[in-house]
Amino acid sequence: MKLKFSSLFCLLLVLASCNDSTSDEFDGANPDAIAKYIETVSVISAQDNSENTLITVNYDANDRVSSITDGTESSLFVYSNNELTNVTGDGDNLNVEELYESPYNAFETGEVTEYDANGNPKIISFIEYEYDFLTDTETEVEYTAEISYDANPNPYFYTLDAAGVIDVLDNVDLILTVNMSSAEAVQARLLFPLNNITGITYRDNNANLVFEINADYVYNDANYPTSGTVTGTSYDEDFNGEPETETNIYSVAYTYRD
Repeated sequence: MKLKFSSLFCLLLVLASCNDSTSDEFDGANPDAIAKYIETVSVISAQDNSENTLITVNYDANDRVSSITDGTESSLFVYSNNELTNVTGDGDNLNVEELYESPYNAFETGEVTEYDANGNPKIISFIEYEYDFLTDTETEVEYTAEISYDANPNPYFYTLDAAGVIDVLDNVDLILTVNMSSAEAVQARLLFPLNNITGITYRDNNANLVFEINADYVYNDANYPTSGTVTGTSYDEDFNGEPETETNIYSVAYTYRD
């Protein structure tokens, strides 16, 4: 994971802004939330069957997440004294951008410049490195992502809690914040969504719209998504400088533990 923040800056952010736990912030944004734990997330592409994905979350006898897999890559969760001590494997299956089929990494490398009233990241500034094959040069381009939410809880919160991830976000050892892993934990906390994401709009440094994601869900009685449609549209120019758009559509479905 590439980091935009320096370790020192992360330490200052922890000292200055992390007064409430992630759980407290989530409860504040979702006072009536009922705990639901994801079993599967299915993503079906309308364009290309090779993009279809089934993410499965497995739990152990203590109701902790033991592994998350997409059938090819897996993350294995290791515990000691009921605390998460390690995550092994090569999977990253609950990554926000991958789930929304986004081409960017705002939620991994970005800096939040504005939060909404519930404490969700609303505007994220981030850097992408773009390579020009004609000139054989790499250019640093700054983008912004504006995220919209509904009033429903982040459907991954309780699953991540059962994996020990929420505790990791809340218990970063300040003495060790110079370590990359601690800085990543701080980064993840600052970017953590409390409500359910329904849209992401990406713009370049000239405020031009370059990509947008819109999600439309069907919810169960507990206000968690059970199915939905995610539409991603890219905005570009062809070789003649004429506007060019491409739209991809994905069907998503969630199942939860009883």
